[in-house]
Amino acid sequence: MSVQPRRTPDTASAAATVRLEGVGFGYAQTHRALRDINLTLPAGSFHFLTGPSGAGKSTLLKLLTLAERPVSGRLHLFGQDATTATRRELPGFRRRMGMVFQDFRLLDHLSAFDNVALPLRLTGQKSYRADVEEILAWVGLGDRMEARPFTLSGGEQQRLAIARAVVTRPDLILADEPTGSVDAVMAERLLKLFQSMNRLGTTVLIASHDQALAERSGATLLRLESGRLTGGDA
Repeated sequence: MSVQPRRTPDTASAAATVRLEGVGFGYAQTHRALRDINLTLPAGSFHFLTGPSGAGKSTLLKLLTLAERPVSGRLHLFGQDATTATRRELPGFRRRMGMVFQDFRLLDHLSAFDNVALPLRLTGQKSYRADVEEILAWVGLGDRMEARPFTLSGGEQQRLAIARAVVTRPDLILADEPTGSVDAVMAERLLKLFQSMNRLGTTVLIASHDQALAERSGATLLRLESGRLTGGDA
């Protein structure tokens, strides 16, 4: 992938992209989905988050995207305390993230090309066609650029969502089961895309049930079970 890093190596400091300190979260007082989570993702690191269904993987990603807020503990993003970030402050954090959701969240009235181009347009970038075409070709959708999402298969929609997440070359990529709807060959290709972004300095956290893929990735492995986190820098 012929992209260039947005920052020179000396500016990608050793400071943590993500730091959670004693974070707890639950949808009711009697149930804590996450308990006393301590986690550090150094800038430029690559982590896989594994664990059984219902362990809290998606919930943890929601906290990191600030879609949910912890009921206890502190959440730091990009060196800033984001625990109680205001609505006005949220876009500043999210512009530095690329997010891949399980439900894709594609815009059906836009073509595949325009779905991927949208985050670049929102940042004010004027020249983006080459970047969008390159990333669509990388995920195997070079011949579907004008297709609307509802005409694509589940696997194609997933690849489109990944392309949209990485096209801005964000500081942090958060991906929830990004290879869940694709075959083994495409899963490996998408893994290489995430690895390419990581080599350019992007911090990557992938939540996945695919233990074998996680182990092949060479990433640091984290495991969530019964709301508790183990492994890596947890």
